[in-house]
Amino acid sequence: MNPFTKQFRTLIRLAKLAIVAVPLLLLALILNNLRPWAQLCLITGVLSFLPCILYAYVLTILHWKARYRGRHSDLWGVLLLLEASGWFKLIYIFRHIIPDMKSRGRYRHEAPLG
Repeated sequence: MNPFTKQFRTLIRLAKLAIVAVPLLLLALILNNLRPWAQLCLITGVLSFLPCILYAYVLTILHWKARYRGRHSDLWGVLLLLEASGWFKLIYIFRHIIPDMKSRGRYRHEAPLG
């Protein structure tokens, strides 16, 4: 069993909530001249997107800390913790977290022998 199953489920639920942000932000752009409604759509869109981004940010660091098995783990740690814009965290999500969610590559979960 993957030790991050619960966290991955939470991330997927938050990503589904973040999808709601797309139409809300588009609606805010369309309703630009109706000021209070545009602001309400903008604030609601950001608030529905923010938990997913923050959780993915924290999960990236926790995943690296607990699971990384590569030869350059110190390099990933420095890049993930010091780099402020989040580009390396995004790369890490695609190279490590998504394969772990799908049990591919180095994160393949095989049944114990015996």
